[in-house]
Amino acid sequence: MKKKIIRFRVFFFLFSFLISNIYFLQAQNDNRLKVKAFPVKGKVIIDGLLDDMDWKSAQSINRFKTIEPIENGVPSQITEFKVLAHSNYLLIGVTCLDSNPESIVHYSKLRDSNLKNEDHIRIVIDPFLDGQSGLIFSVNANGARYDALVSNRGESENVDWDAIWEAKTNIHDQGWTVEIKIPIQSISFDKSLDTWGFNIERRIQRNQETARWENIRRDQWFIQTSRAGLLTNIPKFNYGIGLNIRPSLILDNTKLGNISSNLSFDPSIDISQRISSNITASLTVNTDFAETEVDTRRTNLTRFPLFFPEKRSFFLEGSDIFEFGFGVGYRDNGLMPFFSRKIGLYQGVETPILAGLKVNGRLGKTAFGALSITNRETTINGENLERTSMNVVRLRQNIFKESSIGFISTFGDPLGRNNSSTSGIDFIYQTTHFKRNKNFLVGISAMHTNRNDLSGDKSAYTIKLDYPNDIWDIAMSYTHIGDAFDPSLGFVERKGINYWRAGITYAPRPDWEWVRQMRNQFFTTYYTDLNGNWESYRIFTAPINWRLESGDRIEVNYVPQGENLQESFEIAKGVIIPTGKYHFNRYRLETELAAKRKISGQLTWWFGDFYDGNLDQLEATLNWNPSSILAFESVINHNIGRLPFGNFDQTLVGLRTRFNGSPDLQLNSFVQYDTDTKKLGLNARLHWIFDPQGDLFLVFNHNTLDLNNRWEMINQQVLLKLRYNFRM
Repeated sequence: MKKKIIRFRVFFFLFSFLISNIYFLQAQNDNRLKVKAFPVKGKVIIDGLLDDMDWKSAQSINRFKTIEPIENGVPSQITEFKVLAHSNYLLIGVTCLDSNPESIVHYSKLRDSNLKNEDHIRIVIDPFLDGQSGLIFSVNANGARYDALVSNRGESENVDWDAIWEAKTNIHDQGWTVEIKIPIQSISFDKSLDTWGFNIERRIQRNQETARWENIRRDQWFIQTSRAGLLTNIPKFNYGIGLNIRPSLILDNTKLGNISSNLSFDPSIDISQRISSNITASLTVNTDFAETEVDTRRTNLTRFPLFFPEKRSFFLEGSDIFEFGFGVGYRDNGLMPFFSRKIGLYQGVETPILAGLKVNGRLGKTAFGALSITNRETTINGENLERTSMNVVRLRQNIFKESSIGFISTFGDPLGRNNSSTSGIDFIYQTTHFKRNKNFLVGISAMHTNRNDLSGDKSAYTIKLDYPNDIWDIAMSYTHIGDAFDPSLGFVERKGINYWRAGITYAPRPDWEWVRQMRNQFFTTYYTDLNGNWESYRIFTAPINWRLESGDRIEVNYVPQGENLQESFEIAKGVIIPTGKYHFNRYRLETELAAKRKISGQLTWWFGDFYDGNLDQLEATLNWNPSSILAFESVINHNIGRLPFGNFDQTLVGLRTRFNGSPDLQLNSFVQYDTDTKKLGLNARLHWIFDPQGDLFLVFNHNTLDLNNRWEMINQQVLLKLRYNFRM
């Protein structure tokens, strides 16, 4: 206990010293570029042509500079954009001139496709002008749309968030154009502002070229809205009465094994009401998430649980507010006080939600969110789950320019365990002006859990220092997780540990014709139990991790690691690793083909020692895009373990087929099989956006089990879901 107090005091002293010294290093950026939003006076047709009269009168901006391949360089092609504003929507028009339009990389039409490997434009807006939040909208030359929330104060983005918006494109003999319409009812904003944060970026994939309007620095990321330009002349937007009603009708035909199929017809409804332009209350009743894509299976060669991201729309709205500490992107210590997948899911099976209520928004520099969910009583895999209520409250106050201090508290337990709660505080100091133009972060988060069945150390806290920049990236952190820290609505990978992590990346850009950047990496992690006895260590080195000018990549790794097992665990079926101390060396060879090609992919081979034996891990991914309407993605994982305690062979295969008739009509199928569970699963989903506010889903799920070459059906589901947004 005395050691713990001394250790905490030392870290607290260092933390306080850093805060007191770096606060004065933050400079102000008062010279950001500006673009004016011109008012819409006539009728603008969203067709990608940009030939309406209003576009001709709007301010035209064509000042772009490259960050790749040269920082602050002259782009190979001209890009021009304009912004229009109506009381009900925002319009953005972009002209991407191209001297060789036949070479434009544009193979996807999928909604929410990862467009980073194609020619595209990307826009970020900050409707609160707080420099810590924002919205991302991206479009490729085919009109495929991508949207996301700026997350983790600009360090990452939540790609699963979706908004209602439109985009149309037109490819012509001089390049391509895009026209974007963002209804004001689709976003939250501060109505007192007449200026928003704004930036735009263009990618020319064949040249591996990226050009921006503002924030022309490799050390800063595009989505760091504190470095964005300014969109001025924002009008007084009219969002109506702010009521959004989205009913859904679900026709579900489910068959379990040999039991006759069960046909059901269930309505559900989601209602949201804007209390103001920046505060929204949402209600969901009889919620159904059957249209959500299934999780991709993964093999697990550790003794700890795997983490899967949230994909359900109700929980994604406002999810940036509920993020705690260093965000979802910072999970190498496996610690989250609130993880929404604990709600409505148990052992990978959906549990019925009776109703849910959420209020989230911003008041000045204060962001807040409150969530309450009630589950129905149900039975999962023979286990009875009682009806229970779960609640979350989150407050976050923006301080300085890019920093925050906050509080979170959760109440309730999906399994109905009594008096369950978790509370935590977090303080993050972040700046993009360290040493004038570098990124720097220092932060601390602390949590405490309570439940009737818990006894012991119920606390957890993390301290982190980070210097994430283009050439140098240096990070250090320390985490303490008590043996009784168990957040019922959170996620914790392992308990009863002290955890240290330190790493450095040196990524020079040599003056070589064929190498873009070399990332030399060294990271070390070290775990002890609460008494100071070592449990695990891992030293990750990357003497070679080169991104080539072609976009291809090669990597070589050497990874010594060790495990001090106090308990045996089953690593594969019938193969048990006994207690003891293990030290082994792992190696990795990896190559990646640039996605600018119709055929691309990645090949990874892990090999070397493993728990007194050896293990080979092979992973191959192959992407084939034969046309703009058809794409194939395949993955094969194969593990071959030869241990004194037993041998194992594991194979996981998956094939995803995408047929994209248009950005609003997609048919996707995903087949996966693994030799561990011997389950063959098929998920096929037709998604038709028949109106910007209306969706139709047709979903087919089929799962079978391989029983000694005899296939037995586990379940089969055919689901039809129709939903529509009525906005008032």
